Amino acid sequence: MNTCLDCLPCIFRQTLDAVRRVSDDPAFHERAVRQVAEWICAADLSESPPVMAQRLHRYLRGLTGIADPYAAAKTRDNDMALRLLPGLRARLAASDDPFTLAVRLAIAGNLIDLGPKSDLTPAEVEADIRNVEEEPFSGDVTALRRRADSARTILYLADNAGEIVLDRLLIESLGPERVTVAVRGSPVINDATMEDARTAGLHELVEVISNGSDVPGTLLEECAPDFRERFDAADLVISKGQGNFETLSDAPRDICFLFKVKCPVIADRVDLALGTQALVWLQGEAKRDGTEDGKAERKGKD
Repeated sequence: MNTCLDCLPCIFRQTLDAVRRVSDDPAFHERAVRQVAEWICAADLSESPPVMAQRLHRYLRGLTGIADPYAAAKTRDNDMALRLLPGLRARLAASDDPFTLAVRLAIAGNLIDLGPKSDLTPAEVEADIRNVEEEPFSGDVTALRRRADSARTILYLADNAGEIVLDRLLIESLGPERVTVAVRGSPVINDATMEDARTAGLHELVEVISNGSDVPGTLLEECAPDFRERFDAADLVISKGQGNFETLSDAPRDICFLFKVKCPVIADRVDLALGTQALVWLQGEAKRDGTEDGKAERKGKD
């Protein structure tokens, strides 16, 4: 996906959010915004939004001298999700359809994304999770269950801290002995890294690998060779979040994307309303059936 003009206000908001997390100096904030404005004037908008975000946050890390401006937020969100986990396990145990509920909880966790919404509060996340079964949902859970049941190997692409804790519930439902989880190679926004996977306890459940990149998505040409091999070889790839969707929507293989629709650009791409829990199957630009306009194929609605 290319970066569009509607993405540019988000870049400025992320700039202010990142520098305000590490400094209370308005003059410093203004200097950062002005320098980012100069960079945007020369930026290549044919690059995807996550690649633009990678360049932005590399610059901001250099400007601030802080390797992970979102570290405190990630700790807060991991702790919140871990606190919710026992109650969610009990909810799954009482459910008539625990697999579908696990899918919906994993998607609900994708709300914990400080890229599109930097002022997200734990109270908002908890309310979203509490009402997860009442929210709009689009996608074919039966198809995912069928594909997962027949897969010998599943590669699960994680997205954000906090969210990765809730991913445990779906990974346990998939059969962790078949699952490998991939996280970001280094900090960017609040995306999950190895440290967050360990905090979530995933290293005790599955193999966790780094994709070797600091793109807040999965840009295959920048990923580590081991990750690329596993991506190509996996029987099933499950990809969490909008950033992974933006970077992999034209990948030359079938992928199941799970995300919450959080911005108008993505909403238009998948033809869904903001706030929808989305389960989207894509098979690369050249392989989509009935999607010549570039809209994503959702294979039915639940």
